[in-house]
Amino acid sequence: MLRSRALPATMLAVVAVLTLALGGCSTSGGDASGQTRAVKTSQGEVDVPVAPKRVVLLNYALAGYLFDMDVPVVATTPEVTDGKHEFNAAWAEKAQKAGTTFLPWSNDGFDMESILEAEPDLIVAGGLGFPLKHATAAYPELSKIAPTVVVSGDLTEWRDQYEFLADDVFNRPEKFAEASAAYDKRVAEVRDEITVPEGEITFLSLTAAGDVYVPIETRGLPAEFAKLGFRPAPLFATGRFQPYTPGGDSFALSTEQVGQWINQDTVFVLGFNADVTSVAELAKQPIYAALPAFQKKQAHDLPYWVQRSDYHEAMAMLDIVEGMFGGAGPGQEH
Repeated sequence: MLRSRALPATMLAVVAVLTLALGGCSTSGGDASGQTRAVKTSQGEVDVPVAPKRVVLLNYALAGYLFDMDVPVVATTPEVTDGKHEFNAAWAEKAQKAGTTFLPWSNDGFDMESILEAEPDLIVAGGLGFPLKHATAAYPELSKIAPTVVVSGDLTEWRDQYEFLADDVFNRPEKFAEASAAYDKRVAEVRDEITVPEGEITFLSLTAAGDVYVPIETRGLPAEFAKLGFRPAPLFATGRFQPYTPGGDSFALSTEQVGQWINQDTVFVLGFNADVTSVAELAKQPIYAALPAFQKKQAHDLPYWVQRSDYHEAMAMLDIVEGMFGGAGPGQEH
């Protein structure tokens, strides 16, 4: 696991020097022409360069939007904090052409020195989960390096995030409009093609250690399934659970709670940030084998990346759902 380093006093001094010398490395900075655009964020109004030249991204899940808009991303944090780092196939070619590099980060936070060394004129951070938590905590330090836009955790779906970035930050509304129209068209096609199983559904997102998280039913992945005619179970609406981290899109369940609460007719299983388990593996454990969805053979595998998908991944998810529930009816993974 990579360790995040705090910004030492000497580095803060360097930040101060850069801020005075370059002018663009603050929330009042801009591009070479000095032109800026005011962007409203949860941290207040931020003046961002109209034409940034060196953008640092502190959430891999947002990268697809930036590359679609041809934003010059010089560095991004990888999807996971350790292990092999690679670009998503949907935007790998653009990242390689731009010379985009990976920045180290950890569960404890960002590596401030590596961000400073990337010499950004704009930092984009936030989104969901730990990237949002880290960005919120580190905002004072980040904003000393360059104007910093933190994508709000209230923007829980790919469309909300893309629209904010395209309209407010980079002034490319046409890119979002194109993606949104294409997605709506595909949703309608899949909805008409599939046979939705009766009853409620839920999602189980598991870590390699076996910890269980349930995506909140009104956000992200469950909300996208609802557009296709599925009925996500209102578990979070009971008020019994809290997000695993402030602004998080999931809540945790203990093993005992899994047996108590996961009584839905259909369950989708996915990994938390990696493909670490499957329906077949879980079925070997008595607690899962006894669940109604497993008993009815209505438990289905999904790839981990559908939980916090960008536009390209959301489109790929629709293909998966069509394959599962289209034609002759639902396929059974268990």
